Amino acid sequence: MTKTASLSIALAALTLSFMAQADVSVKLGSTERVTRLFAYPNNCNVICFRDWTLGQTVEHYLTQSVQRDGYAAAKVTVRTDSDALYADISGVPDGYDKPLTALLDAGDLAYTGATKLNADGKFAYNWYLFLPLGMALENRKSVELLHFPPDYSLTQAQDYLRSATTDRWAELLTDNDIPADQTPAYQTIIDIAPIAAPANAGKDLEGVYSYFNDYQTTMMRQVSQRSSGTSLPMVAFGAPVRSWIKEQYKVDVPLLGLATISPATGQAVSVIGANHPSYIWYAADKSNYGGDETKADDAGLKVMGQDLSAACWQAGMGQKPGADAAALLQQCMTRWQVTDKVSTCKLFYTSVRKMKPDQAAAKCRTGTVSRQLKQLQKPLPEMKQVKI
Repeated sequence: MTKTASLSIALAALTLSFMAQADVSVKLGSTERVTRLFAYPNNCNVICFRDWTLGQTVEHYLTQSVQRDGYAAAKVTVRTDSDALYADISGVPDGYDKPLTALLDAGDLAYTGATKLNADGKFAYNWYLFLPLGMALENRKSVELLHFPPDYSLTQAQDYLRSATTDRWAELLTDNDIPADQTPAYQTIIDIAPIAAPANAGKDLEGVYSYFNDYQTTMMRQVSQRSSGTSLPMVAFGAPVRSWIKEQYKVDVPLLGLATISPATGQAVSVIGANHPSYIWYAADKSNYGGDETKADDAGLKVMGQDLSAACWQAGMGQKPGADAAALLQQCMTRWQVTDKVSTCKLFYTSVRKMKPDQAAAKCRTGTVSRQLKQLQKPLPEMKQVKI
């Protein structure tokens, strides 16, 4: 064998080896671009909570994505080449780079909006631009439209799906027969304000939405359908989000009501209106009723029934996107607010009041609570309203 032939074989082997290690290679962009799109450093204030490099931070979030897409054996490696960062991802199918590239391109629009917001003196010192990193990019079951991510999801958890809000809703999905390890596929989030902020910053963020219009509408087009073109069901959480849908798509989405929107020409997305996942803690707070615990329990039970019904619809539509949305919603409301209302009661007392299962069961057998359960489908009692 000649030296030339030997060299050719060696080069071919090296090429095959490289291809085997990187099924997909994604150009992420310059260090500057990747730094801002991945909110780097995520949690440094003189001392870094996690002292990761930029590459390690990117690998962290992309590993979350491949795992939530169901590619448990996939591996992510970030490298620098000619002043640009690349992500090599093995163990994923061809085309996996496309949704990631689309997310980062949408992130550029979010950065532009945040820059204008800051130039206008409206970007608070303790806010962070935070894209929905780490979500399932390909194998999504449904979409959740929310207000903004809490800051600790970025600075402490470094996980967009780790918060009191998302954790509670994941529990409601498991109550509706979705295995716990599959709930991330149902929780692909679009926040109308891509800003990680303190949990009580909701009112301050109400005036920023218009700055992110290009980002919002781009994300809605991209995320609300599978690569096959099939539309995904969507849950609109809370009053600000439902108001945004009305302004953007000219349709009303009442609580436990359905609407159809068209993020792109020819696309039809079924949307349900839901309480914000954290609303139940406000609704069930007895201080909102002059200390009357019975009234607080009454309100909390109603919200629990509404939330379980919305999660039931989301779970059902996620499993069968072609199902009759209205018929499914009626079935879900009948289940959790009528036929299985005792389970609704037990779940309220265990998850919100933190009772043990036997204590919750005993509580749900008392005369007062039994009477409350008969009223689950009636409106909430009058109280000060909050937009959450």
